[in-house]
Amino acid sequence: MGISTSHFSPYKCRESLYFKVKVHEEVERSLRARIRSFSRSPSLRIQAPQPSTLKLIFPKALTVPIFTGGKIVDEESNQLRVLLVDTRGNQTVLFPSPFKVDIVVLDGDFPLDGRNWSNEEFDRYIVKERTGKRPLLAGELVVTVRDGVGLIENIEFTDNSSWIRSRKFRIGAKVAGGSCQGVQIREAVTEAFVVKDHRGELYKKHHPPTLGDEVWRLEKIGKDGVFHKRLASEGVHTVQDFLKMWVVDHAKLRTILGPAMSEKMWNVTVKHAKTCVMGNKHYVFRGPDYKVLLTPICQLVNAEINGSIYTTHNLSDINRAYLENLVRKAYANWCSLEEIEGISDEIGLLTQGDHPNHQQPMVGSSQYKVYMTDRLIEGYIQNEMQANREISPIYFNTSSENGVRQNMFPSNSDDDLTSPKSFITWG
Repeated sequence: MGISTSHFSPYKCRESLYFKVKVHEEVERSLRARIRSFSRSPSLRIQAPQPSTLKLIFPKALTVPIFTGGKIVDEESNQLRVLLVDTRGNQTVLFPSPFKVDIVVLDGDFPLDGRNWSNEEFDRYIVKERTGKRPLLAGELVVTVRDGVGLIENIEFTDNSSWIRSRKFRIGAKVAGGSCQGVQIREAVTEAFVVKDHRGELYKKHHPPTLGDEVWRLEKIGKDGVFHKRLASEGVHTVQDFLKMWVVDHAKLRTILGPAMSEKMWNVTVKHAKTCVMGNKHYVFRGPDYKVLLTPICQLVNAEINGSIYTTHNLSDINRAYLENLVRKAYANWCSLEEIEGISDEIGLLTQGDHPNHQQPMVGSSQYKVYMTDRLIEGYIQNEMQANREISPIYFNTSSENGVRQNMFPSNSDDDLTSPKSFITWG
């Protein structure tokens, strides 16, 4: 059957194409109008998130250095705290309910520059333990913040910080997952610090040292080093031993250490030793006709000889060579001396007259410098005796009221530390 071609009129094709174009234009125009309507409606417009004004902070710096296995505390030796504050005034915020905070370790390179960082950026800087090691931070690592304050107890590092590129750690605090849902709170971050192995603490110096500290706790004397061994071979085991020899025979002490210890090193060591905490002990050396009162480092306080008491005000009335001999004998027999702790009648007896009622010169007056030299005494108190031999320095000490010493070395200058010179002072 033949097909008629009369139905394919070119006019009908053009009419159909025109209709389709018009429909497409109307749809586009309708969609554009609808989008403009949405953008004008505040209830439908998507709001950009505003930065939170809440943040966690560590209110105080940490005590450094930090050693593995050592409790981490703040600069006042108290347990760490984390606070929730408002950045608009750094006021503590009382959150409606308690929430949990995770304590983490951060790389020391964390960019703590005052800007707002994202949660994802904070998480990228969290440091985990090395392979095969214990968790890097041990202790209470989840803290409850209540009324804006969280207490962090008993946390410690199990590994040092030498293995990461920055060689430093920071401690961070972040809101635990599931807490404070819908509320953005910025994390707390400490300053960067080094964590050392605990064995390093075993070798550190003490500032100030104590009398009972081993002598290698002094600057420039290394544990089991050459100076330590030389001193030990001469019976100088403690800081007290060091200072006693420095007072009685500083030349011998200097000889023991030898030329390997430079004058600069010697001055540093002596200066450090002189900061030693003295305490309130005294030592009494007795004989048939004498009684000598000494400090813990063999400084002469007072002496009673043949019933007469000699204080720091009338030392010119006694033979200096005899007095020096007594101090040396006391030093040589130190283990047999009587130890007096605290304030006692013994000290009161031997120090009576140290504080006469009349006006005394100001402390540090150069007129009253008194120390033993080859001329015996120099200064305001005139030398009335002549000596044909060299006499080593004896360091005289005075006591304040009730016999308690206030300053161990009140007037020595830092530029002359090689010999123990004393200034007689009054309280």
